[in-house]
Amino acid sequence: MSLFKRGTKWWVNLFRDGVRYQYSTGTSNRKRAQKIADKFKEELNDERLQLVEADPTMTFGELAARFIASGSVRPHHLYHLNILLPFFAQFPALRITKSLADDFRKMRHSMNQAIKDATVNRDLSVLRRILFWAVDERLLAVNPIARLKMARERRTHRQILSIAEEMSLLGVARGHLRAMIIFALDTGMRRGEITGQKWEDVDFSQKVLFATRSKTPEGESREIPFTDRLLNYLFAHRKAEGLVIEFQGQPVRIVKRSWATALKNAKLRHIRFHDLRHSFATRLMEAGVIQEIRMSLMGHSTGSKIHSIYTHVDLMAKREAIRKLEQWVNQQQTQLKEKTNANTETERSESNPGLAGAQSVEEKDACPNRPRASGQAARRNRRDGRGIESEAKTAPEIRGGEKAVRSPVKKHIPPPEL
Repeated sequence: MSLFKRGTKWWVNLFRDGVRYQYSTGTSNRKRAQKIADKFKEELNDERLQLVEADPTMTFGELAARFIASGSVRPHHLYHLNILLPFFAQFPALRITKSLADDFRKMRHSMNQAIKDATVNRDLSVLRRILFWAVDERLLAVNPIARLKMARERRTHRQILSIAEEMSLLGVARGHLRAMIIFALDTGMRRGEITGQKWEDVDFSQKVLFATRSKTPEGESREIPFTDRLLNYLFAHRKAEGLVIEFQGQPVRIVKRSWATALKNAKLRHIRFHDLRHSFATRLMEAGVIQEIRMSLMGHSTGSKIHSIYTHVDLMAKREAIRKLEQWVNQQQTQLKEKTNANTETERSESNPGLAGAQSVEEKDACPNRPRASGQAARRNRRDGRGIESEAKTAPEIRGGEKAVRSPVKKHIPPPEL
């Protein structure tokens, strides 16, 4: 570093990574210029060694404002900031410690006892993410909750849509909601992926679509083969470009109200739209599709970098998985129909108990081989002397065991005339 005078002002030469930079001190006083040059050198060394002199008075509210203005914010960050700011906004960022995070957790549970630990973990994850961003931007020297341990999350039961519930739901859903339900059950795509799907990413020649708005990098541009039901819908509403799912020509953002209405009309229990994605995964598993193919279809991370590099699921394996899914769904629908028909026949027979007896009587009367004679004909035969022969021919049979035994018939001898 050296000082030199240019005109009436002192300038300083600084070298950084072999490159010379010149800065004006803005003063004609050499002693003052030397202090300014020393300050420049100190800042340059701190930057090179990644040493930051943080502002100890900066509050979390100010830090959150800078985070939002930086453009690094995402929608879920804004959602959780609405919960974090009322509690942490007035605290200095460097004073946010583990004990303060525990107080926040207790406050959340006291306000709403139904809130689970997993929900509070998501809030604190966003808080920790913003503090890490401040360290990267050299606004903080260290993240005070870098080693904060989250509460253990209990496994919750995943709601799965049955085949009967699917038929009831599709029977009442209309328009864009019906299309979204078919997409979710036949592709396993997330709601944001479905509403952002474009016609340009639908390949009718290969009968596949490409999910281009995935939440995870592993799911970006993944290939998903069509089912017959999805193919029929896409072909019937085919367009050259634009969004596949629209409502009155506008993109679909929220389906909470229409979803709740459909569940109410179908008389189903409360399930989330995201549970349709879980139903897709469960059906693939029950159809015998292996885990790697299920993860590839749904865009899940494999959890291993090496495994993800050397493992690739080809399109033929995905087509076979979708074929197994359709076969399993058709089998379940057939069993459901047979069970419904059997229950209907049982209820019909129980509601009309005399129907079977009446039918047997009709069949007995309709038998052409059974001889029947009127009372007048019988009396006429006995008067003409043919009664003995006819009674002998039509004598009743007595059933004894498996063999039929014919009972003897006594001849009728008229009394002698006096």
